Amino acid sequence: MTTNFDQQLKLGVLGGGQLGRMLLQSAIDFNLEVNIIDPDPNAPCKHLVKNFSVGDLKDYDTVYAFGQSCDVITIEIEHVNTDALKKLQSEGKKVYPQPGVIELIQDKRIQKQFYLDQNIPTSEFILTDNKEDVLKQRDFLPAVNKLGKEGYDGRGVQMLRNEADLEKAFDAPGLLEKLIDFDREISVIVARNESGEVVTYPVVELVFHPEHNLVEYLFSPSSIAAHIKHKATQIAIDVIKKLDMVGLLAVEMFVTSEGEVLVNEVAPRTHNSGHQTIEGNITSQFEQHLRAILNWKLGDTAAILPSAMVNILGEAGYTGDAQYQGMDELLAMKGVHVHLYGKKQTKPFRKMGHVTIVNADMNQLKISVQQVKETLKVIS
Repeated sequence: MTTNFDQQLKLGVLGGGQLGRMLLQSAIDFNLEVNIIDPDPNAPCKHLVKNFSVGDLKDYDTVYAFGQSCDVITIEIEHVNTDALKKLQSEGKKVYPQPGVIELIQDKRIQKQFYLDQNIPTSEFILTDNKEDVLKQRDFLPAVNKLGKEGYDGRGVQMLRNEADLEKAFDAPGLLEKLIDFDREISVIVARNESGEVVTYPVVELVFHPEHNLVEYLFSPSSIAAHIKHKATQIAIDVIKKLDMVGLLAVEMFVTSEGEVLVNEVAPRTHNSGHQTIEGNITSQFEQHLRAILNWKLGDTAAILPSAMVNILGEAGYTGDAQYQGMDELLAMKGVHVHLYGKKQTKPFRKMGHVTIVNADMNQLKISVQQVKETLKVIS
């Protein structure tokens, strides 16, 4: 394939949060003109891009008008108006990931059914329309109750371990997933361009916050057996091909104690489980996303060094202007790279940034992760 490197091309990004911010930093390296729209007038991208506009990403007219001035349109969040994107696509705009893919992934009910229909391994599930439906499924417990739409970063998820937990069930369309007795949670990031070229990143191992169901830290590569890594990688490739998707896809999976690999959820964009690639891999996930949606040759995903990523979360009990405690000590640590997201206001467990640690010694990486967690605090 021949790379069509057009510096006059205008890239439009729906969403100006931290993922948009890091994508923009990669776009600057290629001198790309980027337009960004976000509902927050103080979004993390605002001061880093010339063409920033405020608007509702779920509003048809707003998204359609924004996209008309762009050549290629992409997302950093799934909660966008896909009807407007379909219209833009029909008029010749390139929209990646494709609107149909975004629409499928917006609804966890449809996403889960897709796995079943396409023989992609996933946990057993039951679709529910309301709380009354969930209450009828006592025999299915323990299970996870998920909202069909709008849930992310731990929101829209309830653990229903026994009948007493049923009162927490959502009174809205959703699903019950059988609670998996998993050994590890892993993620594989896979990229595919318009020409059909596919690459994957090394399997990463995720550790979730015990209360808030969001990634607290991760290690790359995972310590799971080589044959399980191979299986997970092949599943990720299978998913992106069956979606016929162009762009970057994060595939989160469970590994059971029997070595079974089950797809949990996917995200059709750059993802928290790929932040360590900025320092840890030859091509970052953000550069790779650009390469994929612009149909450039995909970059080398090999690891430079083993790495870890720690999310910087707002401390419990603090809401207000963010202050970073322990930064001097953090910056003195070997192999540490700090990424702050430009959010002026902190609140409990809000993602304020992340720290990447690189080290050839995996044991030292684990020690460093604990040191980072204990050292850096976001208060107000």
